[in-house]
Amino acid sequence: MANLKALKGRIGSVKSTQKITKAMKMVAAAKLRRAQDAAEAGRPYAEQLAGVMSRLASGVTVGPESPRLLAGTGKDDVQLIVVATSERGLAGAFNSNIVRAAVRRARELQAQGKTLKFYLVGKKGRAVINRVFPGQTIHQVDQTHIKTVSFDDALEVARDIMQRFEAGEFDVAHLFYAKFQSALVQIPTEKQLIPVEVPAGHGTHTETSEDGKHTRTVSNDDHKGPVAAVEYEPDEATILEALLPRNIAVLLFRAFQENAASEQGSRMTAMDNATRNAGEMINKLTIQYNRSRQAAITTELIEIIAGAEAL
Repeated sequence: MANLKALKGRIGSVKSTQKITKAMKMVAAAKLRRAQDAAEAGRPYAEQLAGVMSRLASGVTVGPESPRLLAGTGKDDVQLIVVATSERGLAGAFNSNIVRAAVRRARELQAQGKTLKFYLVGKKGRAVINRVFPGQTIHQVDQTHIKTVSFDDALEVARDIMQRFEAGEFDVAHLFYAKFQSALVQIPTEKQLIPVEVPAGHGTHTETSEDGKHTRTVSNDDHKGPVAAVEYEPDEATILEALLPRNIAVLLFRAFQENAASEQGSRMTAMDNATRNAGEMINKLTIQYNRSRQAAITTELIEIIAGAEAL
């Protein structure tokens, strides 16, 4: 009877867990729709801004007088790794995949003799980073109180990172997050945050008229077909200097949006798997319970029959 009671208790416990995982799956599915819409809506703006930045940068000669966010410090000795993870767990391999990609990149840089510093956004990446690279975390951002990350939240983080760059705390910054592809697939992604990278395939070139007397600056995007003449007022360097800080904030905001969708997608998948596994365990325990119960009944019947025959 003690064995039957224990089995019955385990079945009840697994059923309770199954109810929780099923509820978490439904909540994650509801949140995923909103997070996915936000992430997909933000992509065109970020891509267009990247295109504008590349065209402006191609018209500027990078040198000592160029904006530092574009030109950098002239060296890459100190590398800052910004790792964006979630504040909550139970999201499958979402957080561990981001941290694993960041650690792999950090070890590559360390092997090249670079000095590493870490800037952690989200709670779930702290334990591993602080264990593998003790004493190298310069700041940790807590977003537990934030339900939906806004652009102002990303701007606050961007300003802090840029202030640290201007203070000379690092030379190059890398951003790690998960790009949302589907509820089943979230791709760990690395972006160079500072200095701002100029994407390939964008830029400008100088076009000369047939008589050779006139020239103009022409936008040249290999992915968008025909070229177009672009005139900037004021000059490219002035516009670029104003847009560079905003571009960094947009990159961070996009990373946070992609992370939000990836987190909910990964959690929904993980809770769906957990619910199915709980169902399979309940079936196995139920079979075991029925067999044990039947064995106990059979034993009692044999004892009764044996006692009756003895009389």
